[in-house]
Amino acid sequence: MSGTPRDRAVVLGASMAGLFAAKVLAEAYREVVLVDRDRLADGTAPRRGVPQGRHLHGLLARGQRAIEEIFPGFTAELTASGMRSGDLGTRIRWYFDGRRLAPAETGLLVVGGWRPGIEALARRKVLGLSGVRLIDGTDVVAPVAATDGTRITGVRIHRRDAGTPEVLDADLVVDATGRGSRTPTWLAELGYPAVPEERVKIGLTYTSARFRFRDDPFHGDVSINPVATPAHPRGAFLATLGENRGLLSLTGVLGDEPPTDRDGFLAYAQSLPVPDVIDAVRDAEFLDEPVSFRFPASVRRRYERLPRVPDGLLVVGDALCTFNPVYGQGMTVAALEALLLRRHLAATAAPRPGRFFADVARLLDAPWEVAAGGDLAHPGAEGRRGLMVRIANSYLARVQAAATRDARVTEAFLRVAGLIDPPQAIMRPSVMWRVLRRGGRPAAPVRGAATAVRPTADDRG
Repeated sequence: MSGTPRDRAVVLGASMAGLFAAKVLAEAYREVVLVDRDRLADGTAPRRGVPQGRHLHGLLARGQRAIEEIFPGFTAELTASGMRSGDLGTRIRWYFDGRRLAPAETGLLVVGGWRPGIEALARRKVLGLSGVRLIDGTDVVAPVAATDGTRITGVRIHRRDAGTPEVLDADLVVDATGRGSRTPTWLAELGYPAVPEERVKIGLTYTSARFRFRDDPFHGDVSINPVATPAHPRGAFLATLGENRGLLSLTGVLGDEPPTDRDGFLAYAQSLPVPDVIDAVRDAEFLDEPVSFRFPASVRRRYERLPRVPDGLLVVGDALCTFNPVYGQGMTVAALEALLLRRHLAATAAPRPGRFFADVARLLDAPWEVAAGGDLAHPGAEGRRGLMVRIANSYLARVQAAATRDARVTEAFLRVAGLIDPPQAIMRPSVMWRVLRRGGRPAAPVRGAATAVRPTADDRG
């Protein structure tokens, strides 16, 4: 290995988190190598290593700003390719408990739709950088450590078209392999303590399909989102893909699974508390068969709580913290982590894992509070419910009720949902006064809702 501390960085996983990390690493290292198990053609088809790729994705408002810092002009290129963008408060129809939030001009942009298209654009940009190369169709065997185990010096990989594994020397290894990350196991094998975890079990299932519409159901909007709540635990996200096409993702929690047969899929859409979705797809043409993605639990790995970690190894993206995807935080948080990594690279010749994990933990606090706290509002979700979580969820239900009548409350709520403001912002006196003045009584949670609202045979037609 070269004696310079910034000779080569290896990124495990060409996910969005891996691509963001590779971009900022390419600004500091002579060579950046991306390793991925999939064969990555320059196209926009879903790939095996991203099972959630067929389902609706988007960049939250803060994520859209962050990705522009990483790839200037990225949003314009996405929209030029056919993806839609619009104001978070006026171009998305938000429904909670069957009631639409009052539209509010927020000045915050949301963009998204087809995940493979977003990833393909980011991959082309990264692979076009000097010094970046991709090794695809390759399995990661394990990291390689110095004799005393205090530093990671490379990674052992196995190309599927080669006979024996090989070692890639590296000054820095970044794990962006997603939910299935084996870094906790690798550290244990090197003699490090178990990585502490926080987990919130929600039992989410997405089922998605693309449609061609007879008539435009959006009328200038980007998406129609009846969001799952404890009172109405079935939800949906229907987004335009342009050219009279759209992507519908139906959601169910706690064992309630949107069906993958066409009749069952439409019956599930019929069971939603607002008619917009079924009105849009009832007479639309299926462009593909419905497909499901199951997400058992949100998991946060607390590397910052380890008493020691080896140098030369960082963890980002879903490998570090996996959020319930209905909150749309994954790509946004990955982009923010890359910007944090850029700051660490500017401050020191070799990023110190302990300091990075401490800083990234603070970055994760707000989105984790939003996602984990939101899931724990469902009575059947499993996780730690402290007093503050129960108080926050009770107040949030009133915020959502008030937002159906007050655009200023909508704006405050969406700034938190878009990760622009911290969760505490909706408890400012000016917002609380509006919530108390305009808020009605929120809908009561439905216990056992996963089975109570399952369609009957008559509902299914």
